[in-house]
Amino acid sequence: MLEADVAIVGAGAAGLSLAHRLSRPKAGSRPVSVLLLDVPSGPLRPPARTWCFWEQDHGPYDAALTASWQMLRVRPPSGPAIVDNITPLRYKMIRSDDFESLVFRHLARSEYVRRVEATVEAVEGITDGALVHARTAVGRPLTVGARWVFDSRPLGSLPAARTTLLQHFHGWFIRSDRPLFDPDTVELMDFRTPQPVHGLSFGYLLPINRKQALVEYTEFSSTVLSRQAYEAALRHYTTDVLGLRDLQVAAAETGVIPMTDARFARQTAPSVFRIGAAGGATRPSTGYTFAGAQRQTRAIADALGQGLRPLPPAAHSVRSRAMDAVMLRALDSGRINGAAFFSRLFSKVPMVRLLRFLEGRTHLYEDITVGVRTPVLPMLRCAAELPYLPRRPFPWP
Repeated sequence: MLEADVAIVGAGAAGLSLAHRLSRPKAGSRPVSVLLLDVPSGPLRPPARTWCFWEQDHGPYDAALTASWQMLRVRPPSGPAIVDNITPLRYKMIRSDDFESLVFRHLARSEYVRRVEATVEAVEGITDGALVHARTAVGRPLTVGARWVFDSRPLGSLPAARTTLLQHFHGWFIRSDRPLFDPDTVELMDFRTPQPVHGLSFGYLLPINRKQALVEYTEFSSTVLSRQAYEAALRHYTTDVLGLRDLQVAAAETGVIPMTDARFARQTAPSVFRIGAAGGATRPSTGYTFAGAQRQTRAIADALGQGLRPLPPAAHSVRSRAMDAVMLRALDSGRINGAAFFSRLFSKVPMVRLLRFLEGRTHLYEDITVGVRTPVLPMLRCAAELPYLPRRPFPWP
């Protein structure tokens, strides 16, 4: 049996972020020994993903960024585009392969973190710790004993919720022989796509340079599309909406993110905690997860360094989650038009304030100034009925 102070299950954004923080203890902090359990190469290993987030100035993962921007553009279904400079923030894009490479280089130089390739089958809480039962790439059983376990594996099912929508998308990494893209500006939400009967859709374009970009078609709705439907929607967006021709598709990515007002348990046993999306790091109103995982892992590392109980904090405040629940209900009930709702928010609220709002870093009076820019009566009606709505399970995945 292997033993450590901390076992981290899963090497996605949350697991790697926590391992990275624990590999470099702050001055005066108590170092801990760490075992990072990473799924071996094979069918169980998740495909490459792209994560986006915003932060001020330089960040710990800037060396792995694909690109970053300070100009964002939102296009309503009709009328002029909304463009704003988000200084002092930067909108950042990082690919999971580059993130892994950066973190693994740091871990290789650390005396505190050891990476083990194994598939975790169960986590068992015991007196003063936990046991992680896993199997190596060659099928050999492996048991890890730890004082604390942080589990970032995706949930097998979602907690019951009053409202659950899916943010589902399909994207292409595209190239052109000609300089087609403005490398300074992100198309954050382009609502000139055909809107579904239920929910909303938009295009999303991240220019890597003048000849390369990531372009995606995204929907917020209760059901996903077929691969053929995603491909057709992307072809329509790139060709008919953006007017792009003669493109080469270098790679593709597909994803589904739950947008839900479910309550995510952050502790499953006295010494076992969930982190990342499984621990509620995803912002319900947007689907962004990377920044929430950073807040969780920073707090955990600080607590461990001080010898305290490392319960992961809620990634989003009670007030933020309550406002998100109202928005999700309004969108799911059809009381608001999704494309018009977001277009109005971006046209009436400065983007820096709106991004800070979406991070939960605004004061109450700022939240009120954002709230009055929404359809007030439908939102109030949704807020009034939420306490009486039952929480129901949602089929997932």
